[in-house]
Amino acid sequence: MKTFALCGNPNCGKTTLFNALTGSTAHVGNWPGVTVDKREGTYKKGKEPLGIMDLPGIYSLSPYTPEEKIARDYILGGGADCIINIVDATNLERNLYLTLQLLETDVPVVVALNMMDEVEKSGDKVDVAALERELGVPVVAVSATKGRGIKELMERAAAVKAERKGVCLLAGELTQKRGTEDGSAHNEIAACDENADTEAKLAADRYDFISSRLAPLKTKAKREKLTKSDKIDKVLTHRVWAIPLFALALFLIFHLTFSENLFYLNGFTEGQAWMPSLVELGLAAEENGEIIYNNFGVEILAIFYDGAVFSPGVILTNFLNLFLNHISSGVVTLMENGGAAAWATGFVGDGVLGGIFAVLGFLPQILVLFMFFSLLEDTGYMARIAFVLDRLFRKFGLSGRAFMPMIMGFGCSVPAAINTRTLADERERTATLRVIPFFSCGAKLPILLACGGALCAKIGFGNADLITYSMYLLGIAVAIVSVLVMRGTTLKGETPPFIMELPAYRLPKFKNLMLHLWDKTKHFVKKAFTVIFASTVIIWLASHLSFSWKYLEDEAMNNSILAQIGSFIQPLFTPLGFGSQLGEFGWVFAVAAITGLIAKENVIATFGTLAGCIAALGANVGGIFVPDTLAGVEGVTDAAAMISATGITGAGIIAFIAFNMTTIPCFAACAATKGELPKGKFKFTLLFWIVTSYTVGAAVYTMGNWWWSAFIWAAAVGVAITLIVLANKGILRFKRAGARRNKSKKTGCGGCCGGCSGCGK
Repeated sequence: MKTFALCGNPNCGKTTLFNALTGSTAHVGNWPGVTVDKREGTYKKGKEPLGIMDLPGIYSLSPYTPEEKIARDYILGGGADCIINIVDATNLERNLYLTLQLLETDVPVVVALNMMDEVEKSGDKVDVAALERELGVPVVAVSATKGRGIKELMERAAAVKAERKGVCLLAGELTQKRGTEDGSAHNEIAACDENADTEAKLAADRYDFISSRLAPLKTKAKREKLTKSDKIDKVLTHRVWAIPLFALALFLIFHLTFSENLFYLNGFTEGQAWMPSLVELGLAAEENGEIIYNNFGVEILAIFYDGAVFSPGVILTNFLNLFLNHISSGVVTLMENGGAAAWATGFVGDGVLGGIFAVLGFLPQILVLFMFFSLLEDTGYMARIAFVLDRLFRKFGLSGRAFMPMIMGFGCSVPAAINTRTLADERERTATLRVIPFFSCGAKLPILLACGGALCAKIGFGNADLITYSMYLLGIAVAIVSVLVMRGTTLKGETPPFIMELPAYRLPKFKNLMLHLWDKTKHFVKKAFTVIFASTVIIWLASHLSFSWKYLEDEAMNNSILAQIGSFIQPLFTPLGFGSQLGEFGWVFAVAAITGLIAKENVIATFGTLAGCIAALGANVGGIFVPDTLAGVEGVTDAAAMISATGITGAGIIAFIAFNMTTIPCFAACAATKGELPKGKFKFTLLFWIVTSYTVGAAVYTMGNWWWSAFIWAAAVGVAITLIVLANKGILRFKRAGARRNKSKKTGCGGCCGGCSGCGK
């Protein structure tokens, strides 16, 4: 099967074309660097199947970053039968530089002139036929987003000759390129890289040819000096208002996703409420801490309103949880009526369904959050934020480009880690990789919502979205401080320059967005029924078996394997507020934190599995009243039961959230991070995560209980940073002195001037 490689500048529409050709659901974002590795697919609409390879974006065949090297090596390695060079027709001159370099190789080339719909919309015109004559290869006008010209593109690509001699287009003449010693274009390009003057001359010749012969083939319509994108940018990239507007956008996203009181129509606390709940309206009743609805119609109404209007994210979550709860209760009822053993009912109801459904219940809010971030990316707004934050990031030793993988961490740390390949500097890449887990991914969302909702119930503050938003900001703050310390000490170095062309604002494509969300759903559900399923089964078995492998009823859970292990490690978390100071069931928080290292969803899955067991023990699980507005959120009742049974304080709960947000990420993220770090750096990264999360958790707990300890922490951080900086400078001086001594031994120089310069001294 022939293989065609898609190659082009970043953000030229490669991934969109790849999805259109293969039917894939690869991520499409309106910013550079979305694709950072090779992706393979198959085009099946032609006479024969064709392999399609989506390469990372590259500006030229002289790469600077790891992902650019992937594309360059694949092109020059001869892995493709044909290169489909995607050219952004709205930025013709800039894109054609790579085209000329590709023509200098021996690989067959077809040019896909993409985004022609936008060119036509703006009133511009491109003479496609003349461009084809000048380049000497097929040129096809396409629109990847609308599917125009794709069939013709593939037909012409399939018809190109298998063999082609590289040519060099210079000074308007089509000249055969001189062969190297072994006839390899790869060697000639490598030689150019070694000779700066030769490479500079070639680059100048290419740009001269583009400006004199190719650029005039595009005629531009008369238009206003400022485009719509420019006018929007005057506000969204404003020196003063840009960052506050971004913070407001983030708050609206979290509010529309998590709030049980939309736009605070019913006040900020339960005491301020002026809209009646369903219980107050006589449509429901409270029995033993549970809300019993008069009929199924009222239960449906509770999805949208119960003393407050819910946000879209909460409405979708309530709908799914209603469905899951009926399934769970129905299965348990069937088993009980069928005479199933108590242990079997408990295993299925609490161990399997309780754990899996506790995680699946958060899927709607994860998808809503993911959708909002995708909208920001697709419109081009995220690229602007990277540009705006570059000025701020430089003070911490990072370029604005580092923002892109960081913000991807809100979705998943795995692709975010891989996206660091867009960073050219190794030290900047290492620092970014270490702080990506602090940008809470979707897997940590259940921890925030369940524990935050339970805390709201405990303190009588009914807006969990404010706590969730604050925890996200805490993660960002920890990332900034960590980068400041690393880039000022162990990873010290100059901040690399950041040059990025801002893409035009575009309306997101509904189909692409839905395909992307569907791909996210499949990944989450697959994880729930594999890793999470296995974990919940193991947790239930460990909580019902003793070390002598004797089955234990719920009432004897404190003698189980899980309880013994949890009690052993529980003291380690005492400085964080969920250690030895808790009651007899306090080990559940330690166990949940450890199981979360496998997958963060396991934290709430553990709560869901153990909550029923603790309730069976007759513990004080009814000490916290969960209001109507929070009862429908999956995991909140379980977390509230844990709080009541253990006596953990509010500061301890916040510390528990902070620890899980900043500690070692899941195994998959660890593997991705290890693969992107330089050799030998991963063990120090693990240590960094452990120390940081432990310190943050301890700081949150102590300051939450004793406000005056904030001054002690501030002083300790100041002293630590000062000592690290001084020590780092001392190490540098020692290394320089050592280098001078080593050089003196070789040259006979006294070392007074740092090395021998022929002075004879």
